[in-house]
Amino acid sequence: MTTTIPALTVWQPWATLIALGAKPYEFRGWHAPASIIGRRIGVHAGARPPKKSEIADLITRLRSDKAWSTALFPEKALKILERAHTSPGILPLSHMVATAVLGGPRAGRSVASEFGGDVNDSDRMDHCNWAWPMLDVQPFEPPIEAKGAQGFWRWTIPHDFTV
Repeated sequence: MTTTIPALTVWQPWATLIALGAKPYEFRGWHAPASIIGRRIGVHAGARPPKKSEIADLITRLRSDKAWSTALFPEKALKILERAHTSPGILPLSHMVATAVLGGPRAGRSVASEFGGDVNDSDRMDHCNWAWPMLDVQPFEPPIEAKGAQGFWRWTIPHDFTV
């Protein structure tokens, strides 16, 4: 018997940050489907390599009084981002990196206060209208090779893995 779960492709370094518990929300411009809220989903690292400049920007902000603007936990995020900045190849691409229970989406602006800010300062407001809580994250070690897709897609869990 094969088992499938909904999966979501996320670019690096964000996918790994979710898997490590450093990124508690995935931000999207659309509300998650009600049928998936409260269910376990796959977190897939997309094929797009991370941009060194994006990683450098995150590191700079996490070390400043603007750390809140990243919606990341600095103590967890900095470790992997510093390593990825010098060795971008350490972040898996086209791999399932974790599963998580998708919590009920919240207005993106409402989560800034959790990180010490009062607004969402994204220059891509249409990409962060909704903050999707990533709960009970279970990373895969090692990550599992998988092709992704846009939006939610179905991932067939290999027989030797359980979720």
